[in-house]
Amino acid sequence: MKLTWFQIVRLGLVQMCLGAIVVLTTSTLNRLMVVELALPAVLPGLLVALHYSIQLSRPSWGHKSDTGGKRTRWIIGGMAILGLGGFLAAVGVPLLVANYWIGLTVSILAYTLIGVGVGASGTSLLALLATATAHHHRAAAATITWLMMIFGIAVTATVVGNMLDPYSPALLLKLVGAVCLIATALTILAVWGIECSVNAEREPDPTPFRQGLAEVWADPRARRFTIFVFLSMTAYFMQELILEPYAGLVFNLTPGETTSLSGAQNGGVFLGMLVVGIAATGLKIGSLRNWVIAGCLGSALSLAALSFIGTAALATLLQPVVITLGFFNGMFAVAAIGSMMSLAGEGRQRREGTRMGLWGAAQAIAAGFGGLMGAAMVDIARTVTTDATAFGAVFIIESAVFVCAAILAIKVMDRTPIAATLVPGE
Repeated sequence: MKLTWFQIVRLGLVQMCLGAIVVLTTSTLNRLMVVELALPAVLPGLLVALHYSIQLSRPSWGHKSDTGGKRTRWIIGGMAILGLGGFLAAVGVPLLVANYWIGLTVSILAYTLIGVGVGASGTSLLALLATATAHHHRAAAATITWLMMIFGIAVTATVVGNMLDPYSPALLLKLVGAVCLIATALTILAVWGIECSVNAEREPDPTPFRQGLAEVWADPRARRFTIFVFLSMTAYFMQELILEPYAGLVFNLTPGETTSLSGAQNGGVFLGMLVVGIAATGLKIGSLRNWVIAGCLGSALSLAALSFIGTAALATLLQPVVITLGFFNGMFAVAAIGSMMSLAGEGRQRREGTRMGLWGAAQAIAAGFGGLMGAAMVDIARTVTTDATAFGAVFIIESAVFVCAAILAIKVMDRTPIAATLVPGE
């Protein structure tokens, strides 16, 4: 028995909760450290890179969920750890002012827990989707769950942004704490009983982790796709840690306004994903590869525009350009995710979790590397030029990486029309 559409939507709620917590730690708290606390951008960059480096354990989490019999416990347990880490990350912000070293210690612990939580919960969730979803529904299931994640990110960033002004540490803790508690409770309700109802539970598999990972890496398609994921996600995440500080330093936006801007960007991502889904399923237009290429090139042009409006002081164009960037990011991401979900079910049985873990680890490395490099380059550039020029130069570099990702997609992506995997029927 396979997942129904209603059950797929329920699992999508878990993705929504993951995005809701993570966006606060990578966007809102990052901006507070750089602008309100006047700390170098590389500090939150290192913290976010830490949580991504912890996610190098994703293949191990995926293997555990492949061999342990049940994935539900990893999903719920991971979300609880993520919620705790998210709240501690918020606690660390005012502590950095009161006592820098205590605040830094708490922050390091918090971002470590965030990495563990995302790795355990996110990888096991994707493995459950790949295992229990009918083959011809996998790409559609990936699209639905990622749309829900982006929806959660956009709504959380917008609502918290509106409620965070005027900013105070006490208000920050209340808002982040509420988001973390709601996300954990909703995850329990969303996954309870699903794995059992679709007979997705499995007998323990004695295959050692190294052997299972080696079998996946030996697959040429899986290996080439891993390289593509790394390059494209490096481009995707380079602006993550610098967009809100850019808006605050160059355009003088408040913490609430920059958090809302992040929400608007993710609203654009949601719209981009939705447009690709409608075009693919309703109009049967395009292939996974073509949508990825269009998304990468559109993102490159949007970043070039973002660089230009900063140096030209065109504040009125900031939000439209950021939304456009989000739109093309979403277009690229949904096609890549659809391909990832389809590929996860191929090859040897009982390896869905390990495959998703491998690609999740590649994404995590790219996210940490891209985010840290973006923040570090901004810090260096700001010492020799104006804020607008420094941020603009980094956006141009990110634009070039997106162009390289588009070129790589031409060589490694499947030409199969996305509609062939999204439309029910075999």
